[in-house]
Amino acid sequence: MKVGSGKGRKVCLTVTGVVIAIVLLIVILALTVFKAKHPVITVDSTKLEDFHMSLDIAKLRVDLNVTLGTDVSVKNPNKVGFKYSDSTAHLNYRGQLIGEVPVPAGEISSGETKGFNLTLTIMADRLLSNSQLFSDVTSGTLPLNTFVRISGKVSILGFIKVHVVTSTSCDVAINLSNRTIGNQECQYKTKL
Repeated sequence: MKVGSGKGRKVCLTVTGVVIAIVLLIVILALTVFKAKHPVITVDSTKLEDFHMSLDIAKLRVDLNVTLGTDVSVKNPNKVGFKYSDSTAHLNYRGQLIGEVPVPAGEISSGETKGFNLTLTIMADRLLSNSQLFSDVTSGTLPLNTFVRISGKVSILGFIKVHVVTSTSCDVAINLSNRTIGNQECQYKTKL
């Protein structure tokens, strides 16, 4: 082919046009169909698995052993897998950490919902210093909070990685008289 010939120019323009169209198609797919969406953590149920309490009025002391079973599910609405790192579920009493359980690292396929059965046990030694425990026990309600945070990455088209953090915090009231879970209110947050 001669330099500057019309046929060579047409081939070059056609190849350039096809490359630009493919790049535009990939960018449009990455920003629409494969756009990273928020994985959602949902607390499906919380149940009181074990509960032992003794009240020593003379010493104003409470001996408490509580185990909560919490069923949590994580839904991945993305068109690609969500790979998350090791995490921890926390059990809190009035802002104080009193129990924790590990959530091992893993992966959730596209569109999949993965369930976790978490058993949170109160570390009674952490409650001894809390002055509000005695008044909560005598009132008949023990306010607790469960907190689960999972962070990971969504890989779009194999080379675009988006960091995602999703968490849920649930306030739970344990009715001490009938040893049941009272009201439960949850708040969900997700950050891309």
